Amino acid sequence: MSAHELHAGHGGHHQDDHHHDDIHVTRGDYVKGFVLAVILTAIPFWLVMNGAIQDRTTGALVLGLFAAVQIVVHMVYFLHMNGKIQGGWTMLSTLFTIVFLAVTIAGTLWVMFHMNAAMMPSHP
Repeated sequence: MSAHELHAGHGGHHQDDHHHDDIHVTRGDYVKGFVLAVILTAIPFWLVMNGAIQDRTTGALVLGLFAAVQIVVHMVYFLHMNGKIQGGWTMLSTLFTIVFLAVTIAGTLWVMFHMNAAMMPSHP
């Protein structure tokens, strides 16, 4: 028996326990991602430049929604992130990061908003 067969075990049958992530990307995938990114940039730009949304809060929410969708497009088409790569751990860690940042930002804003009322005495 050779050293390779001893290492492989079971009479020379080598079982590859390493799972390789096959990322098959075509030029069409990149073009599709690019076109979606351009559209998701052009629509909010048009909305702002033409004053289509008058309410500032609605505008911020709409632009934030377009930004979130564009982030997903970039993650899928350019970073090739999906639930299959590395057994889904890449996507899971990304979701954990998003939740952690959302909780941190929301908590910070809440503390800053209520800090003035809690720390400053009321003036007559």
